[in-house]
Amino acid sequence: MFGNIDFNEMMKKLQESMAEQNNKIYTAKSGGGLVEASVNGQFEVVDLKIDDSLLEDKESLQILTMSAINDAIKMAVEDKKQQAINMFGGLNLNQ
Repeated sequence: MFGNIDFNEMMKKLQESMAEQNNKIYTAKSGGGLVEASVNGQFEVVDLKIDDSLLEDKESLQILTMSAINDAIKMAVEDKKQQAINMFGGLNLNQ
């Protein structure tokens, strides 16, 4: 049913891939670069840069910060999805 699949090797590759993804940094900008947010593969914010010109405009600061963080998280999610497709897409379990 599963052909010549080495499940131990597959699990080892999966664990290595997950560790690499967790250490990867995803960065997004908003407001033309006024706010820059970075998240890691565990979706934790690891860096946030805010241009001084936004410090007097709380509403814009909030909107641009949320946008940058959300975009960085979306990048991380999409990358994880693509990695899963690449990892398991090549398996032909219908042999």
